[in-house]
Amino acid sequence: MEEKIKRVYIPMTESAFYILFALQEERHGYEITQRTKELTAGQVVISPGTMYGTLSKMEKDGLIAFVTEVEKRKLYRITDLGKEVLAIELARIERLYKNSKGEIL
Repeated sequence: MEEKIKRVYIPMTESAFYILFALQEERHGYEITQRTKELTAGQVVISPGTMYGTLSKMEKDGLIAFVTEVEKRKLYRITDLGKEVLAIELARIERLYKNSKGEIL
């Protein structure tokens, strides 16, 4: 993985995290928004501007890929690079959580 990708995406914003996390299954923007609301009990709401700007950047950087278009909605899915970035971020979040509980890794 390029250092540039790590610098840009680690640590991730909460919105970027949920977008990438949701794309472990093929989804379009509105589905990502709904999944994020569901996972966070409505505490995280991704605006359309943030959603589509982030999708565009992640696609350009190779973290996600366009799959198909259905009824004018673009479906995306996480790539291997995206999975690698997500795994690094999940490990970072887990470390933070464990440290907050007084655990030393």
